[in-house]
Amino acid sequence: MSARVRKFIGGIGIVVFLAFYAWALVSIGERLPEHWAAELAFYGIGGLAWGVPILPLISWMNRGRQ
Repeated sequence: MSARVRKFIGGIGIVVFLAFYAWALVSIGERLPEHWAAELAFYGIGGLAWGVPILPLISWMNRGRQ
């Protein structure tokens, strides 16, 4: 598979994943207690945690030809 196709597939995958992740984060966040510290902690961690599942996809996208 060429690098161009791999990056295209990966780009689509990232967009789809982030849309689902944002939807899930907001859905869970609606059930949090109405306290600023709980919301700050949840959205702070959630806002940083999206990168962890994306790393293997980015690694795959940047891999050389097989």
